[in-house]
Amino acid sequence: MERKKSSLVIVYHRQPYEEVKEKGKVLFKENKSPNGIVPALKGFFGEVERGCWVAWKQVSAKEQGSFEKNITINDSFGEYDVVRLPLTAEQVKSFYHVTSKEALWPTLHSFPWLYNYDAVDWNTFREVNRLFAEAACAEAADDAIIWVHDYNLWLVPAFIRKIKPNVKIAFFHHTPFPAADVFNILPWREEILDSLLDSDIVGFHIPRYSENFAGVARSLRGAEISKSKAVEEIFTSSGLPLSEPTVVETLKHNGREILIDTWPIGTNTNIITEHLSSFDAGSRIAQIKNEIQGMKFIFSVGRVDYTKGTKEMLEAFDRLLERRKELIGKIKFFVVCVAPAKGMTVYKAAQRDIESLVGSINGKYGTLGWTPIMLSTRPIPFDELVSYYKTADVCWITPLRDGLNLVAKEYIASKASEPGALILSEFTGAAVELSEAIYANPYSGKDMDEAIDRAIDMSDDEASQRMELMYEKVKKWDVTYWANHITEQFKLIKNNFKNTQEAVR
Repeated sequence: MERKKSSLVIVYHRQPYEEVKEKGKVLFKENKSPNGIVPALKGFFGEVERGCWVAWKQVSAKEQGSFEKNITINDSFGEYDVVRLPLTAEQVKSFYHVTSKEALWPTLHSFPWLYNYDAVDWNTFREVNRLFAEAACAEAADDAIIWVHDYNLWLVPAFIRKIKPNVKIAFFHHTPFPAADVFNILPWREEILDSLLDSDIVGFHIPRYSENFAGVARSLRGAEISKSKAVEEIFTSSGLPLSEPTVVETLKHNGREILIDTWPIGTNTNIITEHLSSFDAGSRIAQIKNEIQGMKFIFSVGRVDYTKGTKEMLEAFDRLLERRKELIGKIKFFVVCVAPAKGMTVYKAAQRDIESLVGSINGKYGTLGWTPIMLSTRPIPFDELVSYYKTADVCWITPLRDGLNLVAKEYIASKASEPGALILSEFTGAAVELSEAIYANPYSGKDMDEAIDRAIDMSDDEASQRMELMYEKVKKWDVTYWANHITEQFKLIKNNFKNTQEAVR
């Protein structure tokens, strides 16, 4: 019996579960973290009769013939299908580790000097994108929405449009989108842009990224802005490096109109509150406080990546201890910096720098009874993570560039109105939402020094007031708000949002 076609197909490189092996048997378990992009996307399956998720999995040549490509998952989000593309180790290395991470990633984050063209096999990248598109089209009903996520699947919309021209195509960027002068470094810029313009809707977290995309579309392909509007209440419209007073709403290109959506994903404040109200969380918080022993506690969460600014943050902490001797023995910095997956050689230098700096700082200032920095390179389970957030006096999040940054919102949701200082890079997408944070320019040592001093010295009253104002924003514009917003955008394109030649005329 043929499976029922899906009205919503989500195309994302990550699988929507954690695959574990117990007693020789492979099990598919829900993600340990109930927060973040994967649970947020799975939540949409509850709104449709049938949903499907397309992802990739590395499979050896020996296993290719027996690999189970199509599976059905039934978890707390309901029942949905998963199509897993069996990619070889060579395809994964070329498509993901090299092209995506060595060529596209540095360009997206405005680090063009780190862009590596020589190792790229664009034909393999194109082929993998085609496989994703074919898998999505095979599962999609004729009137489905196919929702494609992130830059490593940039070419998928063009293939979908050729295979199944009448479906609605949505594309969402979780990363920054650079200005035209940086994006145009890519020698495949026309092919990428033409594919994105085959979408019915292209989404971004903040107005700056939408404006950058519109600028590229206008300069490369002569697209026209058919409608703009003032930025929404959620955004700071001026005064910050990523501020924009207006944002493009629709682009006209080749007789079609493309909806440009701008709205940042939120966090799940209710789940965080539930976690923190549990007995286990209370015990864990008490244990952390006992280990801290009254010291000022600074917490930072990220992963090994030169864009995350961990090196610059550690250098600022080194200067803090050098500058303020009275803090020695009275402050503790816990840095969670998750090591890259196996095969991600592009981040090896960054990992060496981080580990070397932590060792140097601990060696320089540590005593028999006190170590200034604790470094964890393993991911911290979400229920533990929120306990650290709750306990931290300061959360230090200063990437050199970041699409949004949910960690900042998770910290705020965990603290609610309790005292807490958030140091936030001006170059994170979330900065244009969280005006009560302590902004820092991670490219300026002096600015970073001033930010950490301000955070440490802030009174509890001021820290509480700032946190309460940020919490009101994070709670109002949470992940449910984002989901409802996206649902409304899907209704627009489902109702044939001016996507025919006649509609434009």
